[in-house]
Amino acid sequence: MSFYERDNSEATEPLKQAFREQLVACLEECAAGRLGLFTDYELTGSEETRERSWPEAAQLRQLAFALQAILSQYEDSDPLCDQFLDLCSIHGENDPGEPRLARAFLAEISKGS
Repeated sequence: MSFYERDNSEATEPLKQAFREQLVACLEECAAGRLGLFTDYELTGSEETRERSWPEAAQLRQLAFALQAILSQYEDSDPLCDQFLDLCSIHGENDPGEPRLARAFLAEISKGS
């Protein structure tokens, strides 16, 4: 392992771990029925949907974008981060609901652990 690779791992591993912990917590809450993990209801919809805002989910999306930007500087990526951001881009009428997406993502994470 080169110095650059060791430095990369040491610098990014705490960020990846923090992202993973927050991701799992939010996925569990979403799987239980809370909406707003994969899309920002504060920016869309009616007053009723804005009342369902979920600050932790918004922070998770911001963390994912920041982590992706940091990792790209090291020519690295994080599969969980990439997959989460991909799921955030799904917004069609015929796409599965957020709780279903969250349950599937949690199952995938648990298989990989």
